Amino acid sequence: MHHVRRSLRCALLLSVFASVPAWADDVSGRWHGQVEAISAHGDTTGRGDAIARRLDALGIAWKREAFERDGQAGENLVADLGGPDKAPLLLIGAHYDKVAIGHGATDNASGVAAVLELAQALKAKPLEHHRVQVVFWDLEEKGLLGAHAWVATAGREQPALYVNFDVFGWGDTLWMMAPDSGTPFVAALRAASGTEKLGFAPGDKYPPTDHLAFLKAGWPAVSFSLVGGDEIDPILAVFGGGKPAQVPKVMQVIHSERDTTAELDASRVDDALRVVEQGLRAWDHQNAH
Repeated sequence: MHHVRRSLRCALLLSVFASVPAWADDVSGRWHGQVEAISAHGDTTGRGDAIARRLDALGIAWKREAFERDGQAGENLVADLGGPDKAPLLLIGAHYDKVAIGHGATDNASGVAAVLELAQALKAKPLEHHRVQVVFWDLEEKGLLGAHAWVATAGREQPALYVNFDVFGWGDTLWMMAPDSGTPFVAALRAASGTEKLGFAPGDKYPPTDHLAFLKAGWPAVSFSLVGGDEIDPILAVFGGGKPAQVPKVMQVIHSERDTTAELDASRVDDALRVVEQGLRAWDHQNAH
């Protein structure tokens, strides 16, 4: 019996260590610096080059993938983190283009920087049962064109899951677009957010962004934002055509001159990314093949 108890303790310790995020340094500071580097550029090419420099610094192989959709030309950036040979694919992404006004810091350099942080963590400590790619979408602001072009490409591998990030700039709540809030993945995220004392709000109501291209094709997808918990209902009201008594900060910032790094608050970014990473590692184990 003693040997059984010792084996159980060892198994428990291994499971705990398996869920510990790969990073332990200044995530929020690095995230903020990356948002600054991307949003310093008003043109999509400059923003893409800032992403490329970060991927090069991380030693992550990447490529440009040109596309045409609805008469418009764009360029997605694709990076491969590798993983077990022939394992299913986990795809993580965020759009890097912006509207003409403002600097596009919140929408969506913040989401791009979140993906870059996850890429660093998943490269340092790869998933055991999935290959990982990250993609930075172009022309999201023109109708999710980069993501739609990706999904529509003949012979494209369907991912086991697509994970999107859009508007990840401040607040106390990890907001998740989850078609089904009762999955083990959502349960793992809820447990991790409880540990981090971070708000967690999963649900199928969410603003339109690149995950929709995947769901429309019948491919599994979720999306994450970091916002104030009190913003969520007013945001949904705005997208539903309503006029909330208090316009949420997100709706005051994005697509405006206010969309600069001055509006960012990195105080919970590291907690939120820890929650997402722990959730993805739990999902990886839940979906071992």
